[in-house]
Amino acid sequence: MLKILVVDDEPDVKDLFQQRFRREIRNEEFRLDFANSGEEALSYLNGHASEVILILSDINMPGMSGFELLRQIRKDFNTPPSPVVMMITAYGDPNSEQMAVDLGANDFLTKPLDFAVLKQKLKEIV
Repeated sequence: MLKILVVDDEPDVKDLFQQRFRREIRNEEFRLDFANSGEEALSYLNGHASEVILILSDINMPGMSGFELLRQIRKDFNTPPSPVVMMITAYGDPNSEQMAVDLGANDFLTKPLDFAVLKQKLKEIV
């Protein structure tokens, strides 16, 4: 089972992901957990780091940005197997994408998310 931590400050993200991945959740292909901030994600990872295979994180969040979260993940949770990190942003600018890659992101997605593309990427990870 692929355990995914979704990090986003938007309240409707949880419902959206649960709806779009209903079949995969029911078939126990994916398990989704959610954090509303970078700080909450780090707290969650402190107790579950070895379980999480993939982290999907928004870049623009109040408090700790997705970039800072990525920096902390790569610093504190980089023991093998380190989680795959996909950064998500509403701004598809090349500078953000390059910064994400430089900080260790494995992939970069833009909003609105194309869930068919995301599902294909997740199946490739499995």
